[in-house]
Amino acid sequence: MTPEQSPLGKPVHYTEQYNASLLFPIDRKRVRDEIGVGARLPFFGTDIWNAYELSWLNARGKPQIAVATFFVPADSPNIVESKSFKQYLGSFAQTRFGSIDDVRAAIKRDVTAICSATVSVQLTAPADFAKLQMEEFDGLSLDRLDLDCNVFSPDASLLSAAHDEAPVDETLFSNLLKSNCPVTGQPDWGSVQIRYYGGQIDHAGLLRYIVSFRKHTGFHEQCVERIFMDIMRECQPERLAVYARYTRRGGLNINPFRTNFNLPMPDNARLARQ
Repeated sequence: MTPEQSPLGKPVHYTEQYNASLLFPIDRKRVRDEIGVGARLPFFGTDIWNAYELSWLNARGKPQIAVATFFVPADSPNIVESKSFKQYLGSFAQTRFGSIDDVRAAIKRDVTAICSATVSVQLTAPADFAKLQMEEFDGLSLDRLDLDCNVFSPDASLLSAAHDEAPVDETLFSNLLKSNCPVTGQPDWGSVQIRYYGGQIDHAGLLRYIVSFRKHTGFHEQCVERIFMDIMRECQPERLAVYARYTRRGGLNINPFRTNFNLPMPDNARLARQ
């Protein structure tokens, strides 16, 4: 259940006949132990996956398509390795299903089993494509700052907050998040939104910290949890939420959300770069 054991970065044979065994789990615990996440999680949230390359055959052999959305709870023991997810979804291509509900039920059953937690699945049919949202993060853009950046590996010491001043309720975002795949080294491009209440976080330091992930290798979910934990340790806000939306690769995008206070689930609106 490590990245090295997965199909990631290896030649594969793509099948177009439904095969649930293609899904490969990655244990969350190993990296969580590295960044100091204890058995009792200091956050809750979800990982929102969107799949844009899902197709199958109906009972008469006519191709069907849908956009799939998956909600994986943050407390699930496992995540799904993304290349295995792409292979799995690709295996529906020449498989006949009686209805879109049958497809949804199969995916829900299989992904729930691999994550060891209940995963919600939504399939949006073409008739409803126009209802899919697109918007940009709200809040104050950190990217407006004109500054020097020379640290490109995660460095929590770049973070600081004004604890001797009145607390603020602030929403900040940046489109300059980049990390790299743990096995292939391919770039993962993303945007991150940070909501917090507490001593005001130094904006320049926070942007430099986000940029410092530029050479870091880690899965999307792991990067967001590292950002959450580093901000909590260094800035000590009373409330904190971190939400990242990554650009798609292989027809999939992954959007982790972590918070320690009650917030509505993000609306899953696609950013322009996605």
